[in-house]
Amino acid sequence: MLCERKPHDQKSTLSRLGICESLLLALTDAKILSEKDTRDLLTDVVTTHQGAADASESPGKHQAVIAIVQRILAGKNGVRA
Repeated sequence: MLCERKPHDQKSTLSRLGICESLLLALTDAKILSEKDTRDLLTDVVTTHQGAADASESPGKHQAVIAIVQRILAGKNGVRA
């Protein structure tokens, strides 16, 4: 059975990103992931979304993800301004 894709509102999207960010921090703090592995993963996310934004007719969502992940990479909270 395939899952139906439903549009997400901004609050639920930010909640998901916040949970993912917290999980990455917890995995890194517990030494399950190294800091390098976490940074590499986040860098891959930026690279993937940059390629998708470049190929998209409406790159706004990809650019928003890039901005959030870059905040995380800069050591700031990704989902709070």
